[in-house]
Amino acid sequence: MATRRSITFILLMVVVGLNLRPAMSSVAPLLTRLQESAGLSATAAGLLTTLPVLFLGLSAPLAPALARRIGSERALSSALTLLAAGLILRGLPFPGGLFIGSAMAGCAIGIGGTLLPALVKRELPDSADLLTGLYTMALCLGGALGAGFSVPLTQLLGSWQASLMSWSLLALFALVLWHFQMPRTTMANTPTAPKSGILRLLKQPLTWHVMLFMGIQSSMAYIVFGWLPTLLVDRGYNEADAGWTMAVSIMCQLASALGAPWLARMGRDQRPALLAVLLSTAIGLWMLLIAPLVWQWPGAALLGIGQGGSFSLALSLLVLRTANSRLAGQLSGLVQGGGYTLAALGPFGVGVMLQTGANTSQIAWLLIILITVCCGFALLAGRNQRLDDQSGELSIQRVRPT
Repeated sequence: MATRRSITFILLMVVVGLNLRPAMSSVAPLLTRLQESAGLSATAAGLLTTLPVLFLGLSAPLAPALARRIGSERALSSALTLLAAGLILRGLPFPGGLFIGSAMAGCAIGIGGTLLPALVKRELPDSADLLTGLYTMALCLGGALGAGFSVPLTQLLGSWQASLMSWSLLALFALVLWHFQMPRTTMANTPTAPKSGILRLLKQPLTWHVMLFMGIQSSMAYIVFGWLPTLLVDRGYNEADAGWTMAVSIMCQLASALGAPWLARMGRDQRPALLAVLLSTAIGLWMLLIAPLVWQWPGAALLGIGQGGSFSLALSLLVLRTANSRLAGQLSGLVQGGGYTLAALGPFGVGVMLQTGANTSQIAWLLIILITVCCGFALLAGRNQRLDDQSGELSIQRVRPT
C-alpha cells in the first residue's frame, strides 16, 4: 500500500520533472525573433540551442560527488536554485546574459536529471522503472509547455525577455515545494557500501552499452526538436502545418513515456520494448521526411511514440541495470554526462549537412542508419543484468525474470 511519504515523493518528482525541459524548449519558437531583435547570427542561434544540452552533459557527472558532499536532497535544491537563477539571467539586459543563463540552466538540468533516478531507486526500488516512466512523462509535458507557451507568453508579457524569464516562476515553485516536503534520510539510516568509483564503472561494458544507447536516442530527439520544422518546410509543408506536426509528435510522447516501462515488463527483458520504440521512431521519420505528404499525421504519431518510449526506457535502464541507489546515481551521472555530450553533436551535425547542401531525404536516411546502430546497443543494454558491488568488487550480475 502506498504510504504518505511515497505519494508525496511521486508528486514532488512530477513537479521537479516539469522544470527540466522548458529551459531548452522555450527558446526554439523564439529563435527568429531573437535573431531579429537581439542581432543573433545563424551560428549564434545554433550555439544558443546547443549550449544547454552541452552543459547538461558536462555537469551530469558532477551530481554524484555533489550528492555525497551535501546529500541528494540538498543537491537537488541547489540545482533548482541554479535553474531559477539561469532562467532569470536569460532575460536581463546583461552582455552575454542570454548565453550564460542558458549554460547555467543546462548545468542545473544535468544535475537534477542525474539525481532523480537515484532518488527514485532509493525511495521506491520495486517500482523504479514504472515511476521513471511517470517522471519521463513529466519531462515531455514540460517540454511541450515550453514550446507551446513561449510565443503566447511573449505576446501577453510584451517581450521575449519576459517570456524567457517567466519560466523561473515554475522553478521557484518547485524549489519551495521540494525544500519543505523533500524526503529526509539521515546518514545513520543510509546503508554503507564499498565505493565503486567512476573508473571501475567505465571498465564495465554494460556502462558503455547504456551510455551509447542514451546518447544516440537523445541525439535523435534533439535533432528532431531543433530541425524537424525546418526540414518539413523544405519538404513543402507550410509553417503552421510544420508547427502542428511537431506539437502532435510531442503530445504522443506523453503516452508512450508512461506506457513504455509497462510494455518492458511484459517480456523476459527490455530488448523487445527497446527495439519496438526504435522501430517506431525510424518509421515515423521515414513517413515525415521521405514518404508522400499524406503520411504526415501517422508519421508524427509514430515518431512521438517512438521517441517518448525511447527516452523513458533509457532512463529506466539507469535503475534496472544497478543493484542500489548509489550505483544508480553514479551510472546516471556517467550515462547522462556522456550521452548528452554526444547528443549535443547531433543538431550541430545536421546544421553542417544543410550548410553543405544535403537535402532532407539524405539527412533522413542518415538518421535511420543511426537508429539501426542504436538497435545494436539496445540489444546489449536491454539484457537482464545489473551492476552490483555488494561483494566488494564491481561486477555484472544476471537477473532472473520475475
